[in-house]
Amino acid sequence: MARRKAPNEAGAETAQPVDGSANGRRPRQKLGPLRMLAPYVARYRVHVVLALIALVTAAGATLAVPQAVRRMIDFGFDSENTALVNQYFGMLIIVVLVLAAASASRYYLVTWLGERIVADVRADVFRRVIGLSADFFDTAQSGEVVSRLTADTTQIKAAVGASASIALRNLVLGIGAATLMVVTSPRLSMMVLIVIPVIVLPLVGFGRAVRKRQRDAQDTLADATAFASENIGAVRTLQAFTNEELADARFRAAVEESFDAARGTTKMRATLTFVALFLVFASVVAVLWYGAHDVLAGRMTPGTLGQFVLYAVFAAGALGELSQVWGEVQAAAGAAERLADLRDREPSVRAPEAPEALPEPPRGEVAFAHVSFAYPTRGDDRALHDVSFSVAPGETVAIVGPSGAGKSTLFHLLLRHYDPTDGTIRVDGVAIDRADPRAVRRRIAVVPQDTVIFAGTVADNIAYGRPGASDDEIRAAAVAAHVEEFVTAMPEGYRTMVGERGVTLSGGQRQRIAIARAILRDAPILLLDEATSALDAESETVVQMALDDLMQERTTLVIAHRLATVLNADRILVMEEGRIVEEGTHHSLIETGGLYARLARLQFDTDEGTLAERRAAREVSAR
Repeated sequence: MARRKAPNEAGAETAQPVDGSANGRRPRQKLGPLRMLAPYVARYRVHVVLALIALVTAAGATLAVPQAVRRMIDFGFDSENTALVNQYFGMLIIVVLVLAAASASRYYLVTWLGERIVADVRADVFRRVIGLSADFFDTAQSGEVVSRLTADTTQIKAAVGASASIALRNLVLGIGAATLMVVTSPRLSMMVLIVIPVIVLPLVGFGRAVRKRQRDAQDTLADATAFASENIGAVRTLQAFTNEELADARFRAAVEESFDAARGTTKMRATLTFVALFLVFASVVAVLWYGAHDVLAGRMTPGTLGQFVLYAVFAAGALGELSQVWGEVQAAAGAAERLADLRDREPSVRAPEAPEALPEPPRGEVAFAHVSFAYPTRGDDRALHDVSFSVAPGETVAIVGPSGAGKSTLFHLLLRHYDPTDGTIRVDGVAIDRADPRAVRRRIAVVPQDTVIFAGTVADNIAYGRPGASDDEIRAAAVAAHVEEFVTAMPEGYRTMVGERGVTLSGGQRQRIAIARAILRDAPILLLDEATSALDAESETVVQMALDDLMQERTTLVIAHRLATVLNADRILVMEEGRIVEEGTHHSLIETGGLYARLARLQFDTDEGTLAERRAAREVSAR
């Protein structure tokens, strides 16, 4: 189960499950979680009213049948009353027509409501999830989140649609039949009222058990889904290490656990159905036996007994079906509880109530002042310690240092994926915690080390930098990023599908698409995170040329392990263990003889000839 952080009494953070309780499960409630659906139902009041009208009409038509049956039994079976019999049967045809039309309308309207409400819930939960802060995704399993958006909403749809329709029909029918039972024979009705507690109490107890087991089944299904999603997404790595059998065994175990949980739920619901139906219809038989003696004693007409029995059957049948639907409703409550946990979760990083506007036009100025930070999952182990530096508009600043020095953390904080523990970060003179995070991010373009390519076309992936861009703007960005060089060889050009995560593209091609995105975004601040570290020499040359063009007239922060890529930076910041330990140009830092000089000596002593050849090649290409 994915877990998150929550503050303890001392102010520190302790691991908490996504579900929000200490043991991974919320405290059990009854149907409370279904209250989350009330605002969605209220959006479609007209449909609700029409469904209720159809529901009441269908129930009324059904309840009219026993009245006609009583009159036929008591007065109709006589040769002199043939016209009366014909009249009753003609009226029954009309009643059946009304019943059929009302039932069809009720089914359509309630099912429509179920589909519409679940679509709205899915959209709202997804919107909330993609707006959550990075600390949530540090611990949450994406497969489990997807399971909540799919399996749990499907469970709600089954309950709100078909089950709600059946439940409402039987509720109205049961209340109406019970009322008419009392009108028909108060004595027999008293007998029924005596046995109702005997029927209802087991249903309540079984219903709680069903909901508990259903919630467990949904949790185990989510775990299986998360495992499958993770392994399918990394199937090439899985196959490369020949771990197919291991993955298969683990998934089978997860599926079996889910099956066992579902089987337990099914057993409970089957038992619930058996108990409910037996008790309900056994009580009907007992009442019928008692009423038969009243008919024999002359205290009741046969037609009246027939009418009462039909109402009793209607009431019993309604109660029996409600017992089956109760399990669905309990399951939906468990699913709603899990969805509400996502929908009601607040991001830790959000805009203030009155965000401060960033100045226009943008300058591209960045400043860190005494910034310290610890990732939520690492307690007090700080990734940054009292970091201060500023970047002037149009300046190129490189950030270098060993792995784990805190370089990428600077980018995370500047993009406001997290808020610093201490200190202030400013963009164009405005503290970013006082601005809207989206406004800050609009001024930044990122070319990451691990480029994310979506399962769409080349054009779609470039347009991700600025949705709504025209084809000409997309192509211009592609030409500037040297994307057109390989796109023209593709079968459908810019409309070529690149596969999930861009599996049909090389590393250099993916990086060039990332650069095209950044060009299209046209932001004043550019973040380059190891943009050429994983490329071969030829790809690196082409990508570096595109980056050089992109960096023109932009404030640029460059993270690099390969020092040859930052030789021409205006300044170089050297980080170690979360601190800036050196600052200067390449030549001044070499002369200082510190950490940078040591890193440069290790790289240039082994790669000097190769790097010189690459620089020469880039200069020739530029000319």
